[in-house]
Amino acid sequence: MEKQSLTQQTARRLYGSIVAEGGLAPGDKLPNELDLSRELGVSRTTLREAVRMLVAQGVLEIRRGKGTFVSARVEEIDDFGFTGLSRVRGQLRDLFELRSIFEPQAARLACRRATAEERADILAKGKAVADCIRSGADRTQADAAFHAAIVRATHNEFMVRLLPLIQRAVATAVETGGEAERLAADTLRDHALLLEFFAQGDEEGVLHAMAIHMRHSVDVMGLGEAGEKPL
Repeated sequence: MEKQSLTQQTARRLYGSIVAEGGLAPGDKLPNELDLSRELGVSRTTLREAVRMLVAQGVLEIRRGKGTFVSARVEEIDDFGFTGLSRVRGQLRDLFELRSIFEPQAARLACRRATAEERADILAKGKAVADCIRSGADRTQADAAFHAAIVRATHNEFMVRLLPLIQRAVATAVETGGEAERLAADTLRDHALLLEFFAQGDEEGVLHAMAIHMRHSVDVMGLGEAGEKPL
């Protein structure tokens, strides 16, 4: 059986406790975030990711200014919508496999070929990601822009054509949750090392820093192959 992230486990438990066990009926409002996170024994960040996952599956719905409610159509959803999650997770694994092969070499080329302006842009966009993480803001767009800046600096037309796949992988990783706090912490640390090597013009350092970043992401999200040891 495929290993599930804490967010997925929480989403299943949340569904079971509020719907399958009859705790809440369609149209009922969820308890407040603090109480619910304590009840489930998870952080509020993990709970938010689980709620967002269930919203995406149509189990829950957010009413602006009112809170989160059990969807009126929840009883129509088969297998809690998690078959779709498994499919998305399979796609995510494939996307990160591609990223792990492609992005370290792309970063190396970018380090070699970037103009002064492009290098400054990479550093600025990397700082923007760090600022989002430190402030707790959504970093999806900033992260996608950072990786896009690196790929564009390769000056390789066909690498640039892969950008939509890279951006999809970044967005999907955030949307499907995972260990959000650890993923953010790893990103902050890994990007700092990557930016340091970019600032120094160290191609080998950039190559290895990006490879480490990809591996950390795969490990945190549980996307590695069976028997593969995490870093």
